[in-house]
Amino acid sequence: MFVDIAKIKIKAGDGGNGAVAFHREKYIASGGPNGGDGGRGGNIVFVVDDNLATLSDFRYKRKYKAENGKNGEAGRRSGKSAEDLVIRVPRGTIIREVESGAVMADMSDTERFVAAKGGKGGWGNAHFATPTRQTPRFAKDGTPGEEWEVSLELKLLADVGLIGFPNVGKSTLVSVVSEAKPIISDYHFTTLTPVLGVVYMGEGNSFVMADIPGLIEGASEGIGLGHEFLRHVERCRMLVHILDAAGSEGRDPIEDFEKINSELEKFNPELAKAPQLVVANKIDLASDEQLEKLKNYIEGKGYKFMTMCAPILMGTQEVVNEIWSMLSELPPILRYEAEEIPVELFEKKKDSGFTIRVEDGVYFVEAEWLLKILQRTDLDDYESLQYFQRILQSSGIIKALEEKGIEEGDTVSIYDLEFDFVT
Repeated sequence: MFVDIAKIKIKAGDGGNGAVAFHREKYIASGGPNGGDGGRGGNIVFVVDDNLATLSDFRYKRKYKAENGKNGEAGRRSGKSAEDLVIRVPRGTIIREVESGAVMADMSDTERFVAAKGGKGGWGNAHFATPTRQTPRFAKDGTPGEEWEVSLELKLLADVGLIGFPNVGKSTLVSVVSEAKPIISDYHFTTLTPVLGVVYMGEGNSFVMADIPGLIEGASEGIGLGHEFLRHVERCRMLVHILDAAGSEGRDPIEDFEKINSELEKFNPELAKAPQLVVANKIDLASDEQLEKLKNYIEGKGYKFMTMCAPILMGTQEVVNEIWSMLSELPPILRYEAEEIPVELFEKKKDSGFTIRVEDGVYFVEAEWLLKILQRTDLDDYESLQYFQRILQSSGIIKALEEKGIEEGDTVSIYDLEFDFVT
């Protein structure tokens, strides 16, 4: 089964905890703290795999979790960092954060994408030794790894999308102008998955053509197979609209043309504006009157009109040449830019609470929602810092610290951020 959309949960590994330990050696009365740091948790990393053509693997596995970092040990030995968990997806997959809908990455190139960062390892007690705190009996826990629910949506990377009703000859055209071998038969919905074919135009020149499975009236509302595959048309630089010139199945090619374009516009109004070449197929079965009427109508709509009989290669080379000429004047395939996940998304969850513990005069604040805001706050930027301070105030953290007895100059530790409390 062709699957081009999926929803999964990903969780990076937590950082290992720092160790509480003290140096022990004969004849040395007090060797001091020597607890090591925890290791970093594993990242969740997406990579492109050109051997994959669908997202079907994600139908059976919906949760992905990387390993946690190891805890620190005595002797200032740091815990081992965990390996990254690599998730392979087809080229052209769009990764979105589900709650906000923000695009996290467009997996159209070969770069690895770290979707969820592993937590940092906690500091061992050796880090907390000061002239006034020579035997700290506490360490810092590792930070939690990032956790997201993401949607994966496959949008094929093709220069040209072939559209049209079932059985008008789209698969035949792909098969005769490229090395692709789609299933071809004289019944509807023979093609159940998009088929990509590379059309070579001389040394060093080529373009990718996609046979989009048959669209019918109501496709934008989920009727037939069209709703499954309309999203693949969105990236195409241009469309080639194939019509049955002879109306051999009892349909009017002019009505077919209008119905398909209407479905494109309903699904995405921008698709109706995409450059479109209209090609009448099966001209061996059409009369001169039928062809003349169709030609006049299509050209009257402002579209370039061509004819062919794909099975016997009549007119196919001319169609390919025209496509190549049009592509030379069009922008490259659409790429989706990554978007910031709004920090306000996590601010809404501040009522879920927080914890404060005090160790040797250090006030440790922990809250998963606060960590996500901290990770997306530029503390070197004055406005960002002011925003973070407002969050501490509005969430009740400042008030809770004061109730715990914090005084000016005491240390506050929020995961990997430490600062002196100022009233």
